[in-house]
Amino acid sequence: MAYRNQQEFIQALEKAGELVRIRTYVDPKLEIAEITDRISKSGHGGKALLFENTGTDFPVLMNAYGSEKRMCMALGVEHLDDVTREIEKLFHLLSAPKESIIDKLKLLPKLGQFASWMPKVRSGRGECQEVIIENPDIGRLPVITCWPKDGGPFVTLPIIHTKDPNTGARNVGMYRMQVFGPTLTGMHWHKHKVSAKHFSEYKKTGQRMPVAVALGGDPAYAYSATAPLPENVDEYMLAGFLRKKKVELVKCITTPEVEVPADADFVIEGYVDPNEEMIWEGPFGDHTGYYSLPDWYPRFHITAITHRRNAVYPATIVGIPPQEDAWLGKATERIFLAPIKMTLVPEIVDMDMPVEGVFHNLVIAKIRKDYAGQAQKVMNAMWGAGQMMFNKILVVADQSASIQDYAQLAAVALKNFNPATDAYFSQGPMDVLDHSCSKLGFGGKMCIDGTAKTEEEADDRYLPDVTKVRGLSASLLMQRFPEIKGANLALLQKDIPCVILSVKKQRAGHIRELHTALCDQEELEGVKMVLYVEHTVNAEDLPVALWRFCNNLDPKRDHLLVERPSKMAPQKIFACLGLDGTRKTPEFDNFHRDWPNIIVADDATIAAVDKKWDQLGLGPFLSSPSLKFKDQIYGQEAVAPA
Repeated sequence: MAYRNQQEFIQALEKAGELVRIRTYVDPKLEIAEITDRISKSGHGGKALLFENTGTDFPVLMNAYGSEKRMCMALGVEHLDDVTREIEKLFHLLSAPKESIIDKLKLLPKLGQFASWMPKVRSGRGECQEVIIENPDIGRLPVITCWPKDGGPFVTLPIIHTKDPNTGARNVGMYRMQVFGPTLTGMHWHKHKVSAKHFSEYKKTGQRMPVAVALGGDPAYAYSATAPLPENVDEYMLAGFLRKKKVELVKCITTPEVEVPADADFVIEGYVDPNEEMIWEGPFGDHTGYYSLPDWYPRFHITAITHRRNAVYPATIVGIPPQEDAWLGKATERIFLAPIKMTLVPEIVDMDMPVEGVFHNLVIAKIRKDYAGQAQKVMNAMWGAGQMMFNKILVVADQSASIQDYAQLAAVALKNFNPATDAYFSQGPMDVLDHSCSKLGFGGKMCIDGTAKTEEEADDRYLPDVTKVRGLSASLLMQRFPEIKGANLALLQKDIPCVILSVKKQRAGHIRELHTALCDQEELEGVKMVLYVEHTVNAEDLPVALWRFCNNLDPKRDHLLVERPSKMAPQKIFACLGLDGTRKTPEFDNFHRDWPNIIVADDATIAAVDKKWDQLGLGPFLSSPSLKFKDQIYGQEAVAPA
């Protein structure tokens, strides 16, 4: 369904019991983020929050997309899979043979629907231009500062509009904007993004690049701006498809080359000058749960700010999962399953992106397997598909696994997995936010083939699957290896042959030495995989351990395979794969990039929110999630000391 504007969406949330109004003053600097972090981690995403007293003329809407129910409300569906099914029906209709005139006539209603989804530029001004701020000053908006080591306030839900100077093709994306002054922000578009390509084209012309930023409006706009669409597909066509109504656009006032949604709450108009020196932007507490570190990005000069009457400023925070962005990711996972199935990987049955993998780091694909090597075929196809090129760890399972039941998935996939033959390593483009790569934006990838093996794929030289590991205990491991500070062996009790160890690394090559020595222990036979995490991480806290592990691993660089004759069955080979998910340093790992800290709130903000909690109307007291992570940070800055 289409919402007439953001206000109608807020009313729908409130009517559904999904929104809390906070009338007590809350500071946009750090306090709004701290309260939102507590609510978003309180179970099932908590509630959406409308901060009505921000010290500015405008309220702030937070956590609006932060649960499955609210994500479905934003997209106007009962279940996220409803969109998948609708896309599948559309693909089938368009690709089916059209042998008769009747078959062709059946397409006419659908073609009419296509036309109704296409964005339309209307004449005159829109509701987003009801009020024009004569002397634009972004400081009049309640732009939030999210985390204590952020470089400043950031606009976190901007819908950014650019155009290709040669073709006029529009791109709508979402890139954070650090505020540097009343009319100056950064424009944080990565080199892989379409807006960055538009910027490169403007560099060739030497002309200023007009840019417009919308905030608010129908919630489908913000989602569509994050969607991994092909370059030649207009994001507002996707929004029109989702809301079943075309998006009405109006020309901006000072940058009429660019159009924005008429029903937006705010529009920030301006330009980027490709001839101008870039600005040092960041740090920023990012969706990985770590700070993304400063770098040079274009300057965005503001020429106008307009807004509708009774405008509401939308914002979000990202950080240690789970956060609101997990549900934007889940929507993408469900919505784009159908196009991947139909156009790239026909054998794919389902896909899942666990929240601990923060989008690209961990992806699980379930396939219908018919022949040897099919998992590798899927691996290559997915790593070549749009933003899936950033995927770090891909797990391929077959139809015998339920990929949303992670314990059952792990048991089945690792039963089928031979560490020596079924782990595949590659290199390629990575998200520039991935701090584990030795080189920015380029690093290792791994595919775990957890499908049942055909005769051609099986290698019976290796120890067959061992369902029970005998005599292994945490106390035994820590007694024999003092550098092991914690051990999670609970997975073994679920027939998952994987162990997680917290290790205090003390020298170069330490993890390799430890893994080799561990694998020499007879008690470890039957364990197929050992995951190593920092000694500060509680290995028994599985979600946190996996989140830290996935972030800190470059699979190609950090994998360690041990093969030796089995002590239980000497005619067989025992193989165990070690994966080093510890922090990398120059001293121990010859790693020479800055290593970021994880994101935690500062003590003063935690205390301020604790003090005013009873005035907020948010129910029983919730302590700060940051307290759990205070002992996992290195130093107090965004960059961990080397």
